[in-house]
Amino acid sequence: MIGKLSGRLDWRGTDQVLIDVRGVGYIVHVSDRTLAGLPAVGEAVSLYTDLLVREDLLQLFGFATLLDKEWHKLLMTVQGVGAKAAMAIMGTLGADGVSRAITLGDQRAIQAAPGVGPKLAQRIILELKSKTASVMAQGVNLSVVAEADDSVIEPLTPAPAPRKPAAPSAAAARAGYSADALSALLNLGYSQGDAAQAVATISGEVPEADTATLIRAALKLLAPKAR
Repeated sequence: MIGKLSGRLDWRGTDQVLIDVRGVGYIVHVSDRTLAGLPAVGEAVSLYTDLLVREDLLQLFGFATLLDKEWHKLLMTVQGVGAKAAMAIMGTLGADGVSRAITLGDQRAIQAAPGVGPKLAQRIILELKSKTASVMAQGVNLSVVAEADDSVIEPLTPAPAPRKPAAPSAAAARAGYSADALSALLNLGYSQGDAAQAVATISGEVPEADTATLIRAALKLLAPKAR
């Protein structure tokens, strides 16, 4: 799975960013706090990440520290707390604030997060209070901020003069989809052999699959081999 991304910050949105990792762009959802701590567009950036895989959706969530990531994952174990709700809580309180609110049973503090009502806030406290101590004990080790320098940025090369391309054949298009999917899987940390076999298997089963379909299906096929 994708545990960390380091590259160039290409774009900043209200709750997500685009990180260029050696020519491959990744949309990463972030909290307000994480977004505020990121560098300017064009500079080197590094985030710890968590990949959420659903039937029709792949989403990356980014965090400045492993402690933020750990709390986000814990919050999602509570019934009714999805990835975005957990991100809203982290954006409002931060890792230390979440720990303090749960430990003290401060329901109002958790309710301050957008979309979190009193019943959900109470459930979060009841279900996570017993787990707070163990997370806090790991706080020092997990609080290291993900950092990147300019060495992770791929140098930009001038684009050649545009030419009107000929329409690709169906076979060429399929080959392009497979190559793009393979490149993405390699960037995610899978070995050349595992990634190539997964893409070939999916391409054979679903000849009309485009790049996104190949990546989603290959990730599911490779899930047992994820590190």
